[in-house]
Amino acid sequence: MERRSFLKLTGIAGILAAHRAPAFAQGTKLLVTRWVDFIPACDVELKKQAGEASKALGAEVQFEFINANDLQPRITAAIQSQSGSDIFHLLHNWAHLYDNGLVDVSDVAEWQAKEQGGFYAQSEQYAKVSGRFMALPHSIVPGLIAYRKSWFNEIGVTTFPKTYDELRKVATTLKKKGHPYGQTLGHTFGDAPAWAYPLMWNFGGTETDRSGKTAIDSKGSVEAVKFMQAFWKDACDEGGLAWDDTNNNRAFLAGEIAATLNGASIYIAAKRGQEKIKDERGEPLVRDIQHARLPAGPAGSWSYHTAFAHGVMKYGKNQKLAKDFLKWFHGSGPYGRWFEVAEGFSVGATKQWEKHPLWSTIDEPMKGFRTAPDNSRTMGFAGPPNAKATEAYSKYVIVDMFAKGVQGSTAEDAVKWAAGELKKIYGG
Repeated sequence: MERRSFLKLTGIAGILAAHRAPAFAQGTKLLVTRWVDFIPACDVELKKQAGEASKALGAEVQFEFINANDLQPRITAAIQSQSGSDIFHLLHNWAHLYDNGLVDVSDVAEWQAKEQGGFYAQSEQYAKVSGRFMALPHSIVPGLIAYRKSWFNEIGVTTFPKTYDELRKVATTLKKKGHPYGQTLGHTFGDAPAWAYPLMWNFGGTETDRSGKTAIDSKGSVEAVKFMQAFWKDACDEGGLAWDDTNNNRAFLAGEIAATLNGASIYIAAKRGQEKIKDERGEPLVRDIQHARLPAGPAGSWSYHTAFAHGVMKYGKNQKLAKDFLKWFHGSGPYGRWFEVAEGFSVGATKQWEKHPLWSTIDEPMKGFRTAPDNSRTMGFAGPPNAKATEAYSKYVIVDMFAKGVQGSTAEDAVKWAAGELKKIYGG
């Protein structure tokens, strides 16, 4: 067959004349970078879904999994170099920080909210920048306090303390028995801010006022630091200053701490490894784990739960494909399979997932995670969760305020230091 006839027959002549690939061949590869999940089975499920998505979209979909603490440096480098993954896993309110490098996905978000019962306020506020969804809300990892029931029972405590003062008394007694409370105040993405921000709020402190002006230098913030100073010395494993989000998991599973603020990963790990993970009596540790919400302070009981979203990168050449993938990936079918594998560690960004059959069959200690996001505030409170709030988080200003307090600064000096750092970010 002559070359001209072959090209005409196969349609390649038209493609060559147009100097571009056919539509289905444009962007035939999509790279999605996500954190390494604390539930390994979730990443196994996503690898399966990559194959399904590739077939459904007619394009090769690949997942890359990296440590969550490495996501921000990777995203920053990708935007600066205008190259890298097509989609990044975003935590907290990062959409506000990186919005100039992200694609507006409001059309997909409107579909998701309509199909799945509306977003939790936290998920929407974190993904929506100036009225546009600059990321697609995906999930929330709630934080509850995991604790050893038998150790609490041994000192006559049959229900988890309802206030911070009660928790300090109980945890002080437990530490004297060799069972301290475990809490990180390190530079790590989840457990440290999830403890520090609510502690400040629950004692009446706020990062900013409603207008977004620095407001941390207050009696409430000072009282929060004073509490932490006493709690740290009396009740905590003081090695927690250097912990990341995995150290407290390991310490709890090894029987070194009595309680810690965490996602459900401790319980799930203990359940899946119950043949090896035992308590001091040789019984499966999972039977001795219960969960509770954070206690109340003088100003109430608020929590901070880590919201996740997916951002489509503006530099990407496959933006339509990326949005098509997210609509597939966040759809009830694929998402539902991933949600079931997560076993309550990750809950939905939309309220539909509160009604999933999983919650009627899940272990009793896990049921508190179903509605945990209902009392979450956002970074920057009482002001908006904007890019400045993200910067304050990224620089660990609130976490370091408490760390300075437990390391020897007076509470007043620690708060004044934080106020100075926040003024550099927010202005006056």
